[in-house]
Amino acid sequence: MESVDNKEEMRNSDSKFNQDIHSKVVRAGKRTYFFDVKSTRNDEFYLTITESKKRFEDNGNFHFEKHKIFLYKEDFEKFAECLQEIIGYINENQVETATEDLPLNSKNEEEPVSNYTKVDFEDI
Repeated sequence: MESVDNKEEMRNSDSKFNQDIHSKVVRAGKRTYFFDVKSTRNDEFYLTITESKKRFEDNGNFHFEKHKIFLYKEDFEKFAECLQEIIGYINENQVETATEDLPLNSKNEEEPVSNYTKVDFEDI
């Protein structure tokens, strides 16, 4: 039989489980990234990375589409090394494109509009 003290201790320990210890938010265009440090039942920290993107339905309603990655302490170094290597590769090999300066299409904002006509109110 467990003592009252042990039950209280277990309750306190469970309340710390999976809690956010530290968080950072990165807003990047239409996406938001959440970096959250959480703890396991053994008080070991791990990282969750959540990508959240607002999606519109045909009827105008919207919802947030979320994707989550769990990254544990034993994988931090490998993950960080690979991420740095990949970012370095992209920075060295990415060809700059002119589409960055083009306005975005209002229906599908991920596709740039390549041809448009500017019309002023006085022209109508």
